[in-house]
Amino acid sequence: MRRIAILLAFLIAAPVAGQETTRQADPAQEEFPIMSFPSPESTRGEPPERPHESAEQVVAGISSDAVSITTSFDGSEIIIFGAVRRETPIPMTGPLNVIVTVEGPSRSVTVRRKQRKLGIWVNTESVVVGAAPSFYSVASTGTLGLILDEDEDARYRISIPTAMRAFARPVDVEDPVDFTEAMIVSRIADGTYRLKQNAVRLVEDTLFRADFRLPANLVEGSYKTRIFLVRQGRVIDSYSAPLEVRKVGLERWLYRLAFDRPFAYGLMSLLIAAFAGWGASAAFRALQRN
Repeated sequence: MRRIAILLAFLIAAPVAGQETTRQADPAQEEFPIMSFPSPESTRGEPPERPHESAEQVVAGISSDAVSITTSFDGSEIIIFGAVRRETPIPMTGPLNVIVTVEGPSRSVTVRRKQRKLGIWVNTESVVVGAAPSFYSVASTGTLGLILDEDEDARYRISIPTAMRAFARPVDVEDPVDFTEAMIVSRIADGTYRLKQNAVRLVEDTLFRADFRLPANLVEGSYKTRIFLVRQGRVIDSYSAPLEVRKVGLERWLYRLAFDRPFAYGLMSLLIAAFAGWGASAAFRALQRN
């Protein structure tokens, strides 16, 4: 009963409520995180496996497992919360940390470099990233680079640079990392990629909560939420759950019509434009007569 009472109070509490165990965010780190995309030749480690024998395991939930995009959609907020299940006392082998990620559908991205030639800016070299998330947000209880080993980061693809897949084709430029780093900086600037260090609230090494703000320009598809328990830089348990983002109502009807019946969509657009033009012309003539 005591844990249930604490969990309810924890979920209802306002984000700014003070807690002794709450860690405060550092705005400077959020705006300009230091990160570097791995070289194409670098190893990504062995594929991750859930450590079934871990003495601490994640039990988690999401405030909503689906997001509906309507014509008036201006973003959404989700809360990822949960607890750490133990059969033994809390280990004394260092602090427990929690990392939570929200990842959108991945797509291939071509990053091009512009150069000025004969007074004109033109595309020159390019690099194709095999798959980059359309949206990616990471929240943690501490500074990501301090609480997570690089090998574990590469294995589980947690930080923003490692969330991207390898280059899609042989790289013929001298500095491919510069291209991907430029893409990361651009996506952080427009809010597509987010790093929220010290943004996960952890109470009594048991209950945790992370708040995420999803932008208005979400891409439709299957999103993935992940939770990692970390001790001494190592991932001791992880949890994953889907989050569906779908267009609904008139928004979805127009979207499907444009892709499934492009001729009908184009004809309908032409008729609407013609009717709007005729209506505006008729209205102006009526105003002139009066």
